[in-house]
Amino acid sequence: MDIGKRIKSKREELGITQTELALKINSSKQTVYKYENGIVSNIPFDKIELIAQALNTTPACLMGWDKDGHGLKLGNIFPIELKKYPLIGEIACGKPIFCNDDRESYVIAGADLKADFCLKAKGDSMVNARILDGDVVFIRSQQEVENGEIAAVIIDDSATLKRVFYYKEKDMIILKPENPAYEDLIYIGDEIDKIHILGKAIAFQSDVK
Repeated sequence: MDIGKRIKSKREELGITQTELALKINSSKQTVYKYENGIVSNIPFDKIELIAQALNTTPACLMGWDKDGHGLKLGNIFPIELKKYPLIGEIACGKPIFCNDDRESYVIAGADLKADFCLKAKGDSMVNARILDGDVVFIRSQQEVENGEIAAVIIDDSATLKRVFYYKEKDMIILKPENPAYEDLIYIGDEIDKIHILGKAIAFQSDVK
């Protein structure tokens, strides 16, 4: 059974019409008809996600990778599960830059990353951590990180990516770059109120060459 037939079978099982499904996925009845009858076989991944949500199932089930959520044995091959992560503007690897909030963009990556969003790195201050200009950095939302961990940090209305060191006894935060050409950013006392940690950097993705 191909994806179109699985969509039709699940839709009919739930008693949903093509028109109702089309409304749920912001599409037309004609498009749903084409999906179900294989006229359009290369369905965009974001549409597959919307269809799965509307039909109370998963993209893996619609793709035939997982039957009824119990797993599909495929011998020596396995499906690569993907997820969309919101791409929120850029983050400076160097001097802080204004933090854009662009919720219209997404990056598709492995579903096992356990990240909440991602940012595009700009600059070269984190090159010794192998984070280069243009890399996509995946962030897990959290307000605190361990000393020495790389984090996305807001300074006033600007954002930067640095290693974070907090010295409670000195009432001081140091944001360290991973490039000796850049100086540490040091905040003491009331200046710490300017600092807000967006989250911990847990992975990065470079362009495939």
